[in-house]
Amino acid sequence: MGKKVLAMDFGASSGRAMLGQATDGKIELTEVHRFSNDPVLARGVLYWDFLRLFYEVKQSLIKAEKVGEICSIGIDTWGVDFGVLNKKGQLTGNPVHYRDSRTKGSIEKFDPVMMKSEDLYEITGTQVMEINTVFQMMAWKKQNPEVKLAETILMMPDLFHYYLCGERKAEISIASTSQLLDIEQRRWSDDILQKIGIPESLFPPIIESGTVLGELSLDLCRELKIEPIKVIAVTGHDTQSAMAAVPAQEKDFLFISCGTWSLMGSELENPLINEKAFRKGFTNELGYGKKTSFLKNITGLWLIQECRRQWIKEGFAYSFSELEALAEKEAPFQCFIDPDDASFSTIGNMPEKIRQYCQKKGQRIPVTPGQIVRCIDESLAMKYRMTMEEIQDVVGKEYPKIYMVGGGIQSRLLCQMTADACARMVIAGPQEASALGNAIIQLIALGEIHDLEEARVMIRSSMKIAVYEPTDSFQWMKAYRNFKEVVTC
Repeated sequence: MGKKVLAMDFGASSGRAMLGQATDGKIELTEVHRFSNDPVLARGVLYWDFLRLFYEVKQSLIKAEKVGEICSIGIDTWGVDFGVLNKKGQLTGNPVHYRDSRTKGSIEKFDPVMMKSEDLYEITGTQVMEINTVFQMMAWKKQNPEVKLAETILMMPDLFHYYLCGERKAEISIASTSQLLDIEQRRWSDDILQKIGIPESLFPPIIESGTVLGELSLDLCRELKIEPIKVIAVTGHDTQSAMAAVPAQEKDFLFISCGTWSLMGSELENPLINEKAFRKGFTNELGYGKKTSFLKNITGLWLIQECRRQWIKEGFAYSFSELEALAEKEAPFQCFIDPDDASFSTIGNMPEKIRQYCQKKGQRIPVTPGQIVRCIDESLAMKYRMTMEEIQDVVGKEYPKIYMVGGGIQSRLLCQMTADACARMVIAGPQEASALGNAIIQLIALGEIHDLEEARVMIRSSMKIAVYEPTDSFQWMKAYRNFKEVVTC
């Protein structure tokens, strides 16, 4: 039997602990713990409950140990957010959520007073968004005059790793989400940090994905009554962990990592930074094996998650499968939204926000949960089509199929709509792509798998993969023209 590793995968709404193992040319993934990841609004500030999440890490280690000997643990999370350690090595407070309002208007303050957005993009290759770490840093510095008391700033997976083994390092994939990284030089940007007035000394050394950081601290082992295991810095951004699990056979492929966010793009050998990429809002993320993911951030299942949260408040506890069944029964192409409209970016009554958007655009107003979910799914599929066309234009390549991974593939309706809207075959799976990619990188670091190419072969023979062929392309193309009119007017 092969070595077992524990992959901790934190999404923006939930977390899971999965045991990974490579045996007889196949990869096994077994869930040992699952939990919610709910932000906490306190006195007008939206936080991540980091200590609660670290408690869930501890519970995962205890449960995993009961299954058998574990050789290592690795953590991946959402991007851009960070924690601050004081000179005693303690958190100064809970990390602030990227959807907090503190960064509102930050781009306007940064551009052009400090640096033009075009220049910021040229250095970092990162899509300029208010949620990015660079703008959070500006807000943090303004709101915390005690910044001089800070000793280290750690992105979220790096913060978890610090609490596990005491090492302060910056894994490169999560660092590349910050818009503080000189992407060509693969180091923190002196120019950007000087502009925002944050000393580079607060940022730890950058390391490559797959680096063994050390072992669980003895104090933690004593507390949990477990044996020491290795702590491995996997690709810390969940998108890049998911990339490692895309079961592509081709060198050039198109992917969608579908969760709270939808990340759509292609894997390149080097960052692609030019005027067209900047204007169309593409980002470059550094991944495993010094690859670059050229992608666009699209608001994803957040829309349905927030709708469901509102309906639960109103006394209607629909499951996601029930909502999909209701959506299937509704008439197609009644109304569309731009999933990335600013009005949908914050918490609140999402069904009402969608109704207001449709009313403002002069469309039929969705009333029932089925109508609203159908509107969301169709709009997401159309946005994927628009993004696919932009990627092909900027990269200069045609992609005959789309690989779709992540929790969103549980929606057969969304997968089929994506195939229909894009007029492309959709290969859906694996579902737990981020956790699987996390485990794969640990297994490579431990010598259980030779490289990523071998891992992807193993995934294709191990995991459930579904294929969706496009249907009714004419009707979808006609509806796509209507969608573009709605979102561009």
